[in-house]
This record gives sequence, structure tokens and C-alpha cells, in this order.
Amino acid sequence: MTQRLNYAQRSPEFFRKISELSMALKDSVIEQKIRDLVNLRASQINGCAFCVDMHVKEARIHGESELRLHHVAIWRESNLFIPRERAALAWTEALTRMPEGGIPDELYERVRGQLSEKEISDLTFSIMTINAWNRVSVAFKSVPGSADKLYGLDKAGLD
Repeated sequence: MTQRLNYAQRSPEFFRKISELSMALKDSVIEQKIRDLVNLRASQINGCAFCVDMHVKEARIHGESELRLHHVAIWRESNLFIPRERAALAWTEALTRMPEGGIPDELYERVRGQLSEKEISDLTFSIMTINAWNRVSVAFKSVPGSADKLYGLDKAGLD
């Protein structure tokens, strides 16, 4: 795959702003483990090779197990995820796919049973942000692994 253009160079002011939002989300009330799962699941749904590659490596660096990473795509059938993670993954899928008619009240209530309003709000901003990254990376064909050294992802030991 060859990258179409370098969006960070062509639109540095917007790249900087979305990067700042991404960095700010590291201070959200949502724990890193869930943020890793959410980033991976949204990237899988959106078919973003660059982001799937990146978020698998980040999750491994953060201590996530290989098996759970394989199970993210089948989380509904897997017994490896706790209810809180399942709620976050369901919310991620709904917001990423954005069903016609909006997000069902039943889903919101199910998520609210596992997450506080602050957590749901922070999670929603996280999902919104990964979807933005996915769209720019897919549009311009960002090459998986091309930023590993820049982001310290070479430490994951996954080649």
C-alpha cells in the first residue's frame, strides 16, 4: 500500500488539534484497557489497517493479552470480556455504525447500567476521535506500521 498524501503535512493545524484531543483523552475517566479495546473495535469496523495495526500494538504494550485482542472481533460470543467492557464495545459499535433512527434507548440504558454519565460522555468523545482518525487514515491509505518508531510502537515486539 502506498500512502496517497501526508495529511499531517498538508493540514498541520487540524492534525495538531485532533492530536491534542487524542492526548487529552488519555486523562479521561475511561481506563486505558477499555480505550484500547474501543480503538481496536472501531478501527476493525471501519477497515482502517493503519489503526488496527497501531491499536493492537498499543494494547500489547499496555499489557493486553493476545487472545483477548483476537476476540475483540467476536466479543459478543467471547467469555473474555466483563460487562463493563461489553457495554463499551456495544456503545462503540453503535456510534461507529450510527444506525438509522439513532441510538436505541435500550442500548443507552444497558450502557448506563455499567458506566456513569461522565464515563459515557468521555467514552463517546473517545469513539468520536478514533472514528475521525480512521476516516483520515482510510481516505489517504496510511501505511500500517509506518509510524511505529515515531509512536514507540516498535516496543510491542510485533513484527
